[in-house]
Amino acid sequence: MYATEISIAMIAEDILAKEFTRVVSHYYPKVGELLDGCHVKIITCFWGRPARRLQYIGIYCSSEMLPFVQAEKEILREIAENMGLVQVVCMNAKRLLRDPKSKLKDNDPRLWLDLQMVAR
Repeated sequence: MYATEISIAMIAEDILAKEFTRVVSHYYPKVGELLDGCHVKIITCFWGRPARRLQYIGIYCSSEMLPFVQAEKEILREIAENMGLVQVVCMNAKRLLRDPKSKLKDNDPRLWLDLQMVAR
């Protein structure tokens, strides 16, 4: 894959994540308010033989917000499935940032900075 193809895929993922957040906010305003304090990202993985491309929603939030977001997980899953995404995964941003074996800062510095804001 060329660099331009990678950047186009990343832009498409950012647009899809924003669209997911917009749809949630439009149809479920209270859940949308919860997502305002979180970082929503599309995560792409490849699984199986032959490799199949799967995309799912990653919601990174603070430890205080995590139980509230997980309580609304069924709504989030329904919207994700309607958008052609496989699953919704909620993650504790602070735990990910404090993991000593994490290479997130080196691999994706932009995400690392975004999670710094969410984890506070």
